[in-house]
Amino acid sequence: MTVELSTFAKSLTAETAFTVLATAKQLQAAGKDVVELEIGDSPFDSVAPAKAAGIQAIEQNQTRYCPSPGLPEFRDAAARFVREEFGVPAERENVVVAPGAKVFEQFFCEAFLSPGDGVLVFSPYFPTYVPNIERRGGRPVFAALKQANDFRPDIADIERFLAEDPSPKAIFLNSPHNPTGGVATEEDLRGIADLIRGEQIAVFSDEPYCHMVWKGRHHSLMAQPDMLDHGVAAYTFSKSYSMGGWRLGFAVSSPTTTDSIATMINTTLSCTPPFVQIAGKAALELGRSERDAVMEKFRRKVTLLTDGFNRIEGFHTLEPRATFYVFSDVSSVCNRLGITSHGLATYLLEGADDEFGVACLGGECFGEAGEGFLRFGCGASDERLQQALDFIPEALSREDRVQAFLEANPEWRLGAPYPVDGER
Repeated sequence: MTVELSTFAKSLTAETAFTVLATAKQLQAAGKDVVELEIGDSPFDSVAPAKAAGIQAIEQNQTRYCPSPGLPEFRDAAARFVREEFGVPAERENVVVAPGAKVFEQFFCEAFLSPGDGVLVFSPYFPTYVPNIERRGGRPVFAALKQANDFRPDIADIERFLAEDPSPKAIFLNSPHNPTGGVATEEDLRGIADLIRGEQIAVFSDEPYCHMVWKGRHHSLMAQPDMLDHGVAAYTFSKSYSMGGWRLGFAVSSPTTTDSIATMINTTLSCTPPFVQIAGKAALELGRSERDAVMEKFRRKVTLLTDGFNRIEGFHTLEPRATFYVFSDVSSVCNRLGITSHGLATYLLEGADDEFGVACLGGECFGEAGEGFLRFGCGASDERLQQALDFIPEALSREDRVQAFLEANPEWRLGAPYPVDGER
């Protein structure tokens, strides 16, 4: 007899992008041509300095354990990076290293949350935020990001949370924002800092898309006075340096917090492989020009998709601001066809055509505030992006296939119409 899983384990939800990815791969294995726009992975090579340094490090047997907080030389390089690029006043002791940035969500919650604490989460939100908050017994409190406000966090929502929640303790802030592409301005961040400075409020500042800002530049909350004492900023090499499979990230915070997180790493992961850190150091120090060239390619892809979607009837997409995602309001299309937004995404992949499909995500995969939207990644060639743009209007016109899809999959029927026209 198998031992019964815990209540938490049975309630745990997965990141939908990987579920859709698995479905897309199954369809491809069966012979279907699928344009994959569901996953946030770079199609480009890891930057050359990182590859060269990583190979050399392996050849030099840099494959043993290393300090749990990270190699001193990597921590120095990361601190210098955030100082010079984002004005964050970090030194080595402010940096801790882990396999990717996602794990810092869990460590942040373990560092700051007690059962019953309230955590403000702006919605739509990255899907793993809520499971990590609930892992510690925290209470997610949602505030909707609005397309009408360029998907920027509203200071009034933070003020309300601090005033009304019975035990406010933390805020999850993601800028540049996945899935919407919204960007918090320096003024927004200054307002947030002024609200929480001196209070017992911690902020998780999730910044993996720090080089994917298409207008202006990225600003970090940690650059505001005293904010290193109030939070954790997480960075990754997956997006800027096309190093997703290397699994490398780092966090910046106060020495007290980084020491605590280092102990968490010690007792769970032991350390991040040293040859991976050596590759990351080379990326930070030698990969900037290659990184910036790749970012320009992403910017063009986002523009191609945005312009293409805005030529499709019923699609409303903001001018590109950041990230390599396009988050399009399709509520009027969903209302006309009587299908939910993730139902529409599933239809485009599975039901619209027997030989061809487009993989994307419905906005509700990122929380209730995402309902009525579709998220498309840009990790495909320009030719494949254009194929998707050409296919979608044809797929939407096949209303007989939409209805057949809904007959076979009634869970995707839309109950009440989505709000439209300035209500989003």
